[in-house]
This record gives sequence, structure tokens and C-alpha cells, in this order.
Amino acid sequence: MSARRWAKAALPWLCVGASCVLAGCGRMSHPAVQARVEAPFPKKLSEWHLFVGSARTLKPNAGVLPYDLNTPLFSDYASKYRFVWMPAGSSAEYRDDGPFDFPVGTILAKTFAFPVDGRATERLVETRLLIHAKSGWVGLPYIWNDEQSAATLELVPDPVLVKWTDASGKRHEFNYAIPNVNECKECHDNRGVMLPIGPRARNLDREYGYADGGGNQLERWQQVGYLRGLPAAQLRPKEAKWNDEASGTVGERAQAYLDSNCAHCHQPGGQAGYTGVDFRLTQNNVASLGVCKRPNSAGNMGTLTYDVVPGRPEQSILIYRLESTAPKISMPQIGRAVVHEEGVKLLREWIAALPGGCE
Repeated sequence: MSARRWAKAALPWLCVGASCVLAGCGRMSHPAVQARVEAPFPKKLSEWHLFVGSARTLKPNAGVLPYDLNTPLFSDYASKYRFVWMPAGSSAEYRDDGPFDFPVGTILAKTFAFPVDGRATERLVETRLLIHAKSGWVGLPYIWNDEQSAATLELVPDPVLVKWTDASGKRHEFNYAIPNVNECKECHDNRGVMLPIGPRARNLDREYGYADGGGNQLERWQQVGYLRGLPAAQLRPKEAKWNDEASGTVGERAQAYLDSNCAHCHQPGGQAGYTGVDFRLTQNNVASLGVCKRPNSAGNMGTLTYDVVPGRPEQSILIYRLESTAPKISMPQIGRAVVHEEGVKLLREWIAALPGGCE
């Protein structure tokens, strides 16, 4: 079923050009989503028509499909709401490894939000769009106003002060840095080509609670016409979920975490490919994980000698950098202003359980 046919089946839409009405009620709805494949791009997020109704509800328009990831990239404890849209009659080509081959016109949308203290609501901070334009993938950051009524394109956004209290009562207050258009390339660039990071087979192969019932995400993408070439479930690659002990061993979950949080840079062709550290889940060379490897560009790491020291997380540069928020030491170097305590705890457990040593 094509994306357009699925959109019509999901709701009783009657569409003419870019305008749609709800069949039988005579009310005009939001215009349909349309592919925009070259600049200038809309100044307002609302001009993409990805959502209907109140702006802050993020209710998807016809053909806009929500999705989630098994192990997402950590972003200062922000909630993330992800959506995908593709032009009618087009599909992504399935790949076991790496990002799918998405058609020109594809929109990947991700909204970042933080809790509002004392309320059962969240504050929307930014919505990032990754657009597959004619010239390649383009990142566009849309920043939400204080009234939460609109998001505007800002190519070089200012940091946003975020204050919230987590479930344990711990207070969080920090400047949330929003990557600008050029900084997007630091994570998404591989060998000079900008690519999506999150939507890969291993990360998408999970259940999702859709409005019409739960189902496997990859199978839903195939059902609506957004994915072709999907293998049977038993033939698809599997990945542990970093925070689900039932999904894999400590080592398997740690490597899933490194794959999602570090491998986009630490792999051949990535921004940190020159370091020789490769955190991709698909590579099995222990030395490439930094075990007993001396860094070639880490700068001042104090008395620490190796990236990962088996049995000694406190002597491992990997842990030192993940626990730091200092410029030029913190890793990743953009997209994080606070320490991911749960992620560091997992990696400490993994390193502590590694046999051997470096001496």
C-alpha cells in the first residue's frame, strides 16, 4: 500500500491538490504535506503541515508516521518525539546495516522537550527536520517560542536555559545548546556526505503503540508503503536495548549504547574516524573499542593512558570524557551539556567486567 493510499485509509480524507477535507463533515483541515526539495525552506514549522490541531500537541497529519528507537542518542534527558514522511509512491530501501536509502523528499522530524516543574506538561524547545533535498540531506532547526504556539527556523540558534526536577527530586538547570546548521554535519557527516543516524533496522525493529493499535515499526513502515525489501523477522539483525536488562548482557547493552551515542563519529569516514576507535556494533575488533589503546588526539587527559582499561573504569579515558562537561574534554563534544549518569553507569559495569589488563 502506498503512503498516499494509507493516509486516505487511516482517516476519511478527500484531497484535491494540497488541500484536504474530512469526508462527510465539510470542514477544511490542514493542507497535506508536500515535498520541499530545495531552498528556500519555510520559515515556520507550521508551513510544512506535518502536524494538525494545536501546534504543541504534535498530532501527525495524514501520512506522517511516528516512530521510536531501541537505543536513542542521549540529549540532556530531553524527551524526543520522532516522525517520518515520504512523498506518495516512494519508499525507503531496507538495509541490514547503516541508514536506509530514503527517497528524495523524505522528512525526518524530531522534537525535543523537557518537563515543566509542577505541571503534567512538557516545554517544547526545538524541532529538528532532516530533509532529503535534491542536493542531499539538509538539517533545519526550528525553535519554539515561549508561548509554545509556533516554531521558527533559526540557522544559528541561541542556547536555551532549561530548568526541571526529575522523579528522584534532583534539580537540573543548564544551558541547552542547539546545534546550528553547520554543527549538524559534525554528527551526520560520513566521508563528506550527510546521512541520517537513528532510523536503522536494529534501532527501528520494535513495537510501537499507534493510534489504531500496537505493531512492529518496520512492518508498519512496509504496510504503509514507506519501506521495501524488509526481510522476515527471524532474518533481521537484532540489538540489545541499552536500558533493558532482559534484552542482553551488560556487554551487549554497552555496545548498543556506544553504537547509538558514539559510532556516528567513531567509525571510518566519521568526524573521529582518524582516532582509530570504531564503536559500531557490527565490528568485532576489541582493540577498535579502545581497549588498551593509547589516544592519538585526546589532549590533556591527566594521568590517564588508555581509552579503555579492562577492569578499571576509573582509569579509562572513555569514562573520564563521558563524565566531563568541560570543553575539549567532554564527549560527545556537541549535543550534551550534562552527564548521562545511567549511561555512564552501564559503561562502567561493562569495563569493570572486561578480563585482563593493559600492563
